Amino acid sequence: MGKSVLERLWSSVVWLVIGFFVLNLAGIIATVLVDSFGTRWFGTWLPAGFTTRWYGSAWDEFQLSDVLVVTFEIVFAVVAIAVLLGVPAAYALARRNFPGKQVLMLIFMMPLMVPPITYGIPLATLLYKLHLAGTMSGVVLANLVPTVPFVILVMTPFIEQIDSRVEQAARVFGAGLARTFVYVLIPLLAPGMLAAGLLVVVRTLAMFELTFLTAGSDSQTLVVVLYYAVFAAGVRATQSVDAMAIIYMATTLVWMLIALRFVNPVQLVARVSDQPRR
Repeated sequence: MGKSVLERLWSSVVWLVIGFFVLNLAGIIATVLVDSFGTRWFGTWLPAGFTTRWYGSAWDEFQLSDVLVVTFEIVFAVVAIAVLLGVPAAYALARRNFPGKQVLMLIFMMPLMVPPITYGIPLATLLYKLHLAGTMSGVVLANLVPTVPFVILVMTPFIEQIDSRVEQAARVFGAGLARTFVYVLIPLLAPGMLAAGLLVVVRTLAMFELTFLTAGSDSQTLVVVLYYAVFAAGVRATQSVDAMAIIYMATTLVWMLIALRFVNPVQLVARVSDQPRR
């Protein structure tokens, strides 16, 4: 009886904390959203009036059309290269055992486990010495450091779920490793590759530290431009900045919803250590 009461009490506390967090988050988002449409908002529950002109103002003032083009050029370049490198690496880790495999896996996972700023500064220093920082190429290279391991982490469970006998059958009929990978595995892995790519899109859109440290004036993504809009010198209408924040949030949210449409959360928690031994 006492245990049941404690379980209900603990459950109530957990839901209370979750509800408090969600309520605060919703309040912050609602405040930014309402202010982005408000004319004036001083000392009242709601703005004196509503308008959409701040979105046009933000679009022109911050040149968002150019910023979005640069953002998605960087994002899709990161996705393409991360998938191209990550899928073969995930295949090797899922299908092969070799000395030092666990150490190698740990090295791959390090960029995901430590804050980006801890390795972002020395990485940016290296890119500046190589004259790559300040360019789109430098931003893409910096973002590949966490995204390639991320693709490996996502794709390894997908590969483990494919029966190795399918590959063996293809080889019996004369297909080499390359043909087996292209004509047998790639079609089977397409849903996982799509899921990994969409998650990399969301991750790169939200990656501030590495992009901020390596971007130049013509290679800034939307999140970096938003940061400069908030903290750069000069007087700006808060409604324009909030409108820009809503555009950024909506862009990220759309890609997140698309990603969740294709991602099975159970696959993302599968352990590499559970893979079958060969």
